[in-house]
Amino acid sequence: MPRIYTRTGDRGETGLVDGTRTSKADPRVDLYGDVDELNSALGAAVALLPLPTLSPLAADLARIQSDLFELGALLADPGRCERLAATAGADLGIDGAALEPVIDRLEAPLVALRTFILPGGAPAAAALHVARAVCRRVERRAVERRATGLAIPAGVIVYLNRLSDLLFTAARHVNHAAGRDDVPWSGRQAGRPPE
Repeated sequence: MPRIYTRTGDRGETGLVDGTRTSKADPRVDLYGDVDELNSALGAAVALLPLPTLSPLAADLARIQSDLFELGALLADPGRCERLAATAGADLGIDGAALEPVIDRLEAPLVALRTFILPGGAPAAAALHVARAVCRRVERRAVERRATGLAIPAGVIVYLNRLSDLLFTAARHVNHAAGRDDVPWSGRQAGRPPE
């Protein structure tokens, strides 16, 4: 792109991957905009990581940021979404199962949770909790859009669900690396185990 401003969106429309123009209020545009917000929240968290102590985690999160660009591109392509949504086990270019070994590695040094914890701790951990909350919202929005008829491949929801688990675990991992304990929730129902 020769310049950042193109003026093509000045009337509240944007272009999809297939070249069609649609409203910026379109549910599809709204959803991939939420993915962009998630990617930005994740970028802010990565910027706060104390390197080189957590450089493996930073590399994992950089790969996830690339995955989120892939996800945004997929959601901006209605035809591809329809084809993939109609095919069980379709290859989306992103894979929730690929996040599971990362979660396992991050979780290995952590004490098992017996109660809910409050988001916070070290600055990078707090930022990862924010990214996790954004991810959960994107997941809810994807489920809602799919239920109302927008073609969303099932693997998108699986990926977002697994990513929110990873971000939660990463926040705990960062606090552990910083020597900060998780702060347990001490509310009336604090004895319930986490889901």
